[in-house]
Amino acid sequence: MNILQNKIPPPIVLLLFGSAMWFLAHSEYAGPIVIPYALVVAIVLAVVGALIAGSAIRQFRAAETTVNPLKPETASALVQSGIFGKTRNPMYVGLLLILSGWAVWLESLSCLGLLLLFVVAITELQIKPEEAAMRKLFGDEYLRYCEKVGRWI
Repeated sequence: MNILQNKIPPPIVLLLFGSAMWFLAHSEYAGPIVIPYALVVAIVLAVVGALIAGSAIRQFRAAETTVNPLKPETASALVQSGIFGKTRNPMYVGLLLILSGWAVWLESLSCLGLLLLFVVAITELQIKPEEAAMRKLFGDEYLRYCEKVGRWI
C-alpha cells in the first residue's frame, strides 16, 4: 500500500497540480497554444466543476454522511442518486474540471498533459482507498452500484 494513499486532502492535490501547471506554463517547456476564447472556456469549466462538486457535497450532507475524504470508513450512507447516478466521484470530477479551466486559461499544452497525471494521482491516492472502504462498509450494494456507475463518468 502506498504511504501517501488517503493522506493528502484532494483540495491540496488540486493546489499542488495547479501550482505545477503555473510554473510549467511559465517555463521553456510550456508548449504554448492559442485557445479561442480561453478565458470564457476556463471560467465555464471552473464554474461547472464547482457546481458538480458542490452538488455532491450537498447530497452527502443531506444523507448525513461524511464529506471528509481522508476518513471514508466513517461513511454512514451510500449515496447513489443525483449526480452520484452519473459518476461515483463527482467531487473529483469537479476538481478535474476546475483544474482543466486553469490549464485552458494558462494556454499551455504541457499543462493539459498534467491533467492526465492528476487523474492518475487522485485515482491511486484517493479513489482506490475510498473504494476499498466502501466495499467493506456496503458490500454487495456497493458492488452493484459500481456495475451501474463509472468511477469517473
